[in-house]
Amino acid sequence: MKNFNFPEPWHNALGASFCDDLFRELKPRIDELINNDVIFFPPIDRLFEALHLTSFLDTKVLILGQDPYHKFGQANGLAFSVDRNISIPPSLKNIYLELVEDVECTNPNHGDLSFWAQQGVLLLNASLSVEEGKPNSHQNLGWSILTDKIISKLSDRGEVIFVLWGNFAQKKINLIDRQTNHILLAPHPSPLSSYRGFFGSNPFSKINNILSKSNNSQIDWQIS
Repeated sequence: MKNFNFPEPWHNALGASFCDDLFRELKPRIDELINNDVIFFPPIDRLFEALHLTSFLDTKVLILGQDPYHKFGQANGLAFSVDRNISIPPSLKNIYLELVEDVECTNPNHGDLSFWAQQGVLLLNASLSVEEGKPNSHQNLGWSILTDKIISKLSDRGEVIFVLWGNFAQKKINLIDRQTNHILLAPHPSPLSSYRGFFGSNPFSKINNILSKSNNSQIDWQIS
């Protein structure tokens, strides 16, 4: 575990036995990539950035992505997010367009979503790494065992808002107890599907309405 800098609160929430068994399998696979000079993203010290910024008990909302951005410099460990000095990718541009229409935020001029993460929005990709230029290349590496467990554990905890955009994310719906959690569904914000119902889905105001009704503090969505 120490080799991956996995956050202790999540280690405790998921269980030491589960984590140790999983990383015993994962570590040799990651080591092999490194030893073979395979370029993958995000950098190894940011693989668990989402879990470092949003702890198990602090998670109010989970927005699920598929896998990290696969171009150099983009992936920063948070789903849909990029660092401030990186051009905003098309899907995030569409998320921002919906944000502006939904809750009347001003359009952000950078793509760093860590402010959301710090408020309890877990920006989780189902696969936590990807090879350069090869989308979905690590979908069979073993990450889904971890991320499915995260979804299930949060569901067991209850009162989490799961935001599932697109067909891939919505396949995870069977991991979620609908009686004790909230699920928001919409098409993916990518340019290929955003006009099929992502625009106008109002996820940000819906999230805050749910949080308000359960006496939780709302998310300040304004990225500045």
